[in-house]
Amino acid sequence: MRTILSIIFLLNLGIIQHSTAQNSFTEGCLGTWKGTMYIYNKGNLRDSVEVKLTVTKTNKPDEWSWKTEYLSAKMPMVKDYVLRLKDAAKNTYVTDEGNGIELADYLFNNKLYCVFETHNVILTSTYELRKNELIFEVTSGKKIEFSNQEVINYPVENLQRVVFKK
Repeated sequence: MRTILSIIFLLNLGIIQHSTAQNSFTEGCLGTWKGTMYIYNKGNLRDSVEVKLTVTKTNKPDEWSWKTEYLSAKMPMVKDYVLRLKDAAKNTYVTDEGNGIELADYLFNNKLYCVFETHNVILTSTYELRKNELIFEVTSGKKIEFSNQEVINYPVENLQRVVFKK
């Protein structure tokens, strides 16, 4: 319990992000990125696919086109999303997937975080900007129902990871 209170206290101290962090992250992401996504299941490499990410500014303020192309011969796919700044003071963003689906994103320095659940699967998604690399990771695992526990653990069964370079 002390650990949880310590974490809450540190967070409340105000590890504050400024609009310069927002601008440097989104501006740093602009351009065309390429890399190989490695797909793991329970710690074992299962597959890989070439990926192209194109980030461009839209004609709306605080909005970016976030287009990911999975260049698979077996199953090519395009995810054409929009990243939108929701609240500059809170460093919150929204990934608009279209069709009314929006994911909440949270920027801390150079890393954008998203945690969500769909169909009893818990997913985390991050984009981390490091100098000339943009690292994208998604973890997932099926939600397990527990009762009468103070701490609930969620499994991480799958990992998708790509290190993009311009």
